[in-house]
Amino acid sequence: MKKFNVAVIGATGAVGESIFEILEQRDFPIENLYPLASSRSIDKTIMYKQHNFQVEDIANFDFALADIALFSAGSEVSAKYAPIASSKGCVVIDNTSCFRYEDDIPLVVPEVNPEDIEGYSSRNIIANPNCSTIQMLVALAPLHRKWKLKEIVVSTYQSVSGAGKSAVSQLVSQTHKLLSGSPVDADDFPRQIAFNVIPQIDVWQDNGYSKEEMKMVWETRKILKDNNVIVNPTTVRVPTCYGHAESIHIKFAVNVNVNNIVDELKAAQGLEVFDEQEDYPTPFEHGSGTDLVAVGRIRQAIDLNDGINMWVVADNVRKGAALNSVQIAEILANKYL
Repeated sequence: MKKFNVAVIGATGAVGESIFEILEQRDFPIENLYPLASSRSIDKTIMYKQHNFQVEDIANFDFALADIALFSAGSEVSAKYAPIASSKGCVVIDNTSCFRYEDDIPLVVPEVNPEDIEGYSSRNIIANPNCSTIQMLVALAPLHRKWKLKEIVVSTYQSVSGAGKSAVSQLVSQTHKLLSGSPVDADDFPRQIAFNVIPQIDVWQDNGYSKEEMKMVWETRKILKDNNVIVNPTTVRVPTCYGHAESIHIKFAVNVNVNNIVDELKAAQGLEVFDEQEDYPTPFEHGSGTDLVAVGRIRQAIDLNDGINMWVVADNVRKGAALNSVQIAEILANKYL
């Protein structure tokens, strides 16, 4: 079996750590592994298959040494170093928003549009979608192929880990302070997050939506290759550490039956379907350390023969970021490199 030289950028972050874990769990064929980060982290080591790897400074790394580079260090780092890596023959799989909306760069969810990976060769870059988009489309794409979606109305319940390691620490700190009667600072969030929900993720756009909400609109249309799908999102940060949940209302181009919807979801890749009324997924139980997207509360919309409602849960760090990137790398390695 052919083996590959793999660089992981953002090696010490939450997604980077998860990438190493998943590469090992799935036994990705690695010849040489290069954990990369900023100069602040070069005194750290990464454990992979019972071996310690020293974190290297990305600024000094020669990307000609790598076949595949998994970027999860923020848009600024990707904007600076991904073009350098791709120009040296290294295929970049980028987990930031830096390249998602560029026409000549594929935006891929492996369960939905794996064929688009072939387009990597135009710039040697493949983009990973936003976590909230990934879990929604793993659930909705098989239904779109069968009955064609007309409109999606989605409200998200996104854990603080979506904002990074420091955000998790901040939630814990705020909770402890409030329980002891001490004041708190918002820091990573626009408002206090402990014992609160915040209907703003990322910056506001001119149309009144947040950038996180517009990501779901732009990415859904690009991945499904259908600009006629209407997407109306409301994204909300909630005081849980891991796992994103989404309440989704879907309107189809034709009348649908909930039993047929359930059957189609059960036959789809990457899903765990909860079809008993008393059995439903939650972020605590099904959104941490899990690879499948969990779907429950599947029901016919009231008085709408063309509408379905459902509840979708996933691990935002794994399937929403790290696992999706590794799955792309697996297809790339097996079919194109």
